[in-house]
Amino acid sequence: MIPDYQTLMRPVLECARNEPRMISDVVDDISDHFDLSGDERRQLLPSGKQTTIANRVHWARSYLKQAGLVRNIRRGWYELTERGKLALEDPSISLDVKYLMQFTEFQDFRSRTKENDEITQAETENDTLAYTPDEDLQAAHQKLDNALAASLLEAVRSSSPAFFEQLIVDLFIAMGYGGTSEDAGRALGQSGDNGVDGVIDQDPLGVDQIYLQAKRYGATNSVGPAEIRDFFGALSLKKASKGIFVTTSQFSNAAQQTAKDLGTRIVLINGAQLAKLMIKYNVGCREKEVLHIKQIDEGYFEEVTT
Repeated sequence: MIPDYQTLMRPVLECARNEPRMISDVVDDISDHFDLSGDERRQLLPSGKQTTIANRVHWARSYLKQAGLVRNIRRGWYELTERGKLALEDPSISLDVKYLMQFTEFQDFRSRTKENDEITQAETENDTLAYTPDEDLQAAHQKLDNALAASLLEAVRSSSPAFFEQLIVDLFIAMGYGGTSEDAGRALGQSGDNGVDGVIDQDPLGVDQIYLQAKRYGATNSVGPAEIRDFFGALSLKKASKGIFVTTSQFSNAAQQTAKDLGTRIVLINGAQLAKLMIKYNVGCREKEVLHIKQIDEGYFEEVTT
């Protein structure tokens, strides 16, 4: 289990006990110290841009710096201050946010933080918070996405069959299927379509095509193996080698196994995956607000000494 950032404060100090340390090396040392597995070392934040352990080590060092226990000496390097050495030598000290709050520098830092009263109260009342501010922010973003996904599925289930079929085609065009041709994707939605609801051209001439099946089901209904076999039969009639089956509900275990057993490549997309794709490619939703998250550029503040 990856330790929370407050648990990491003492190890961050310990790693620099004898000499200045590069923070990237400290991440590796602490990962070894806590015997993290390969998966834990590679675990990323939801943004996919930083590992969870690196993020928590960086925040531990940042908070220690704000409290005057460490100082940055050059980009990516830090060393202990006298205050940090004294804290490290006293094993009775629980190094956490509550402890850091005794220092004026840290109090001033917290007073400059947005929503200071609520954050400080939460942190001082609970000295085992597991999440860094980055993780809290991304967790809040995930909650918003989950709420949006639920709203999108509700709207899709309330739409007409023809609208749903066109939505699926619009989604795959937005994902880059069909190239640049305006007629690359189209909903069929008529009698005589042989069990296929849409088609996407994979090349400008339409030589290679992907056929689509769309089932607008309620949340409690599942697509069964019989429907997968019917779609397979429709693909066979069209001599197609690729098919995508989309539903607003779920696929039963038997349906998933049937898709695997059939020779033709059939990709299954359930309601949760459909909503995620709609959000990712802005189909049925749009950006409300963009937040730019910035961090200090330590290199800018490096001074060249002669």
